[in-house]
Amino acid sequence: MKPNLSSKSNHWAKPLGNRTVTGLKLAEVSYNPGVVTPKHRHEDAGFCLVLRGTYTEDYSKKILECAPQTVTFSPAGEEHLNRFHSAAVHCFIIDVEAVWLERARQCGVILENPVDFHKNSLVWLASRIYNEYNNMDEASPLVIEALILEMLVGVSRGSKITSERKPPRWLRQARIFICEHFSQKFSLNEVASAVGVHPIYLASEFRRHYQCTVGEYVRRLRVENACREMIKSETSLVEIALAAGFSSQSHFSSVFKRITGMTPATYRANALQS
Repeated sequence: MKPNLSSKSNHWAKPLGNRTVTGLKLAEVSYNPGVVTPKHRHEDAGFCLVLRGTYTEDYSKKILECAPQTVTFSPAGEEHLNRFHSAAVHCFIIDVEAVWLERARQCGVILENPVDFHKNSLVWLASRIYNEYNNMDEASPLVIEALILEMLVGVSRGSKITSERKPPRWLRQARIFICEHFSQKFSLNEVASAVGVHPIYLASEFRRHYQCTVGEYVRRLRVENACREMIKSETSLVEIALAAGFSSQSHFSSVFKRITGMTPATYRANALQS
């Protein structure tokens, strides 16, 4: 999923902003729910950091499962289509021009296959670039250049072992289910039933692959959703808390502070000042 699909307004995508930095095209895009795009190719390779929502990228020999805190790498010229699920998708896209790939090849880094990464260093690096994108200063181009080089090396290394470490398809489907229903009340049994496995097996495999329990993951998704709402809207904290799935504002404040180290009010004030 890249800017030549998203930089122009159409019935499935809405550009939210873009800039070019050191030969990298950076864009923030929102995609409409329930859309299946035509098959297409991209001129440039690139990364996509999923900020909100879920979708799949269907290639001829591989399907990438994309949920929040996922980074995908898409090679140039690979035909694929995108299937957006029931909620709007918000992505940060990094288009990588050929000169960057050539620099990588000269160091023995070969990037030929589409691949997705969940909750690893690639996600952290892409999130750092997204932060620079939103808070540009004179040092940002240098920071972004170093980060993208780390990402290219990380993809090369990660793609060699991804088949061994990648979560099974049913577990990725469970993660998508959770991402689409995080604001609602559901049980582990319901998630397990949705993907056809035993709840005990789901619990153990989820923790093994994602380094947290299902409940902890739900809390994090709710907090991430609340963070976005506090920045982009003037909605009251109690309304944001309830919409994200918290039982009350006090419950929201307690969980939020435990995860972020600050109260929601402090987070909103700091974000608005920056």
